[in-house]
Amino acid sequence: MSGVPLARRARSSARRRSSRAAMLIGRPVKLVLPRGQIFHNATFRPLSRHHVTLGSGADGRIAAIRYDADHQQSRKGQFPPSYHESTSRTYSVANYDGTTANVRLDTQDPGYMRAPHPHPAHFALESAIDELAYKLGKDPVAFRLAHENTTDPISGHPISSCFLNDCLAEGARRFGWDRRTMPPGSMTFANGTLVGWGVAGGAYPANMTAAIATLCIGADGSTRIAVTGHEFGQGIRTVIAQLLVRDLGIDPARLEIAIGDTSVAPQHTTAGSWGTASLVPAVEKAAAAIKAQLAELLAGRTLPGNIHRQLVAVRRPFLQVEISNLGPGQEPAALDRLRAGGNAKIGPDYPTFTSFSYIAHFVEVHVEPRTRRVRVPRVVSIADCGRVVSPRTAASQVRGGVTMALGSALREATEVDPRYGGWLNDDLADYVVSVNADIGDIEVAFIDRPDPLLNRAGSKGLGEVSMVGAAGAVANAVYHATGRRVRKMPIRIDDLL
Repeated sequence: MSGVPLARRARSSARRRSSRAAMLIGRPVKLVLPRGQIFHNATFRPLSRHHVTLGSGADGRIAAIRYDADHQQSRKGQFPPSYHESTSRTYSVANYDGTTANVRLDTQDPGYMRAPHPHPAHFALESAIDELAYKLGKDPVAFRLAHENTTDPISGHPISSCFLNDCLAEGARRFGWDRRTMPPGSMTFANGTLVGWGVAGGAYPANMTAAIATLCIGADGSTRIAVTGHEFGQGIRTVIAQLLVRDLGIDPARLEIAIGDTSVAPQHTTAGSWGTASLVPAVEKAAAAIKAQLAELLAGRTLPGNIHRQLVAVRRPFLQVEISNLGPGQEPAALDRLRAGGNAKIGPDYPTFTSFSYIAHFVEVHVEPRTRRVRVPRVVSIADCGRVVSPRTAASQVRGGVTMALGSALREATEVDPRYGGWLNDDLADYVVSVNADIGDIEVAFIDRPDPLLNRAGSKGLGEVSMVGAAGAVANAVYHATGRRVRKMPIRIDDLL
C-alpha cells in the first residue's frame, strides 16, 4: 500500500476515469460528487485542543503565557500544528512557552481553512485573557490596551506597524463600551433576556509573494493588464481597476484584467491573505513605469486629454511594460519559483522587521432566559490592514470573516460516528451554518494607516485576520451575559442550561 492517503487516491482515480471516459466518447464529461462524499474526501479544519495558562505579576500585567496545543492529524498528513505564530506576538508578554503536537488518527488529511491556526488559537488565548481580566477586576478592553506590543519577542525586530490598540479604542467608542456594566448577568431586558458584551483581539501574519505584471496602454482607448493572482470574490479586479484609473486616468470601460491565467502571467498560490499586498505594489509599479515612458515621450510638453489621447497625439500605438515585484528582503530566485509554479511567499518575519495585520471585535449577544438560545444582534469590527485600497471590498471581506466566525462559535461542528469513524452530519441539512436570520448588524471600520516597511502601497492582508478573534468575542459576551465560561466551540444551548 502506498503512502498516499485513501481520499487522495480516490479523487485521483475518479479524475482518471472521467478523463478516460471523455477520451472514449469525444465529449466533455462532468464529474459530480455528492456532498456526503465531499465531507469524507476533502480536507477540513481539524479538531484541536488548547491548554492556556496565564500568570500575572503584582503590577496586574501578564507576566507569562504557557500554551500547549495539539490537533487531529491523518496517519501521513502534513498539516502543521502551527498555533503560536500570532498568539506569541499579539500582546507584549515577556515570557511565552508554547508546544504543539499531532494526534494521528484514521481520517483524511486536515487542511487550510480561513485563518487556519489563528482562529482557534485566538479563541483560546482571548478567552483566557478575558478570564484573567475578570480575576484581576480589570476592564477587558483596558487590560488589553495595557499590553501594547511594538517588538517581536522572538526575533527582537520591531513590528512594522501595530495599531491593535487603535482598533480596540475605536471599537470601544463605536460600540458604546463605556455603558457596559462589569458583573456577569448584570445587563438584562425587561423580558428577562440576558445581554452580554464581549471583546477580543486578533492578529494574522502579513505575508507577501513575488509578483509579475504586464501592462499595455493603447492609443485606441484600450488597457490590458496581466498579473499574478486570482479573483474568487475578494475584490482583486476592483482594486486593480481603481488603481489604474487613479494613477493613469485610463478608460475603465476598455480595461481588460487578465488574472488566474497561466498563459499570460505566472500565478501564485492564492492563500494566506497575500494577494492584495502583493498585487497592489506590482500594479502601482507598472503604472509608474508607464508614466515614466510617457513623460519621456512628451519631453516636457503638456498635451490635452487622457493618456490614450496623448498617445494619439505623439503617434504611438501603445506603451507596454513588464515589471516584477519582490517582498522585503526576498531573493530574485523567488521569481524563478513563481514562474515554475512554486511557492514564492515571504513573511511575517522579514530581514529587519516583523509584520502582522490586526483586528478588534466587539460582540453583543442576547441569551433567551428559558431556551438559552444565543443570538448576535450586532458586531463592531475595527481592522488594521495598513492602507485600505478599496474600502467597499475590504468591508465585505470583514463581514464575511465575522459571519464565518459566528458559525464556528455557535453552529458548526462535524459529528463523528463512534462505530466507524465517519462523519454523521455530512450534508447542509445537518451541518448547520450561519444564515441570514443568524446575522445581525456588522459594523466595519479601518484604521487605514499605511505600513511604512512592508511594501510601497503600505497595504497588509485582510481576508484571514477578519475572522480571527471574533469567536472569542462571542464566548466572552456569553460569559458576560450568563456567568458561564464556555471553553469550546461551538457553544450549544446545553452548555448554558
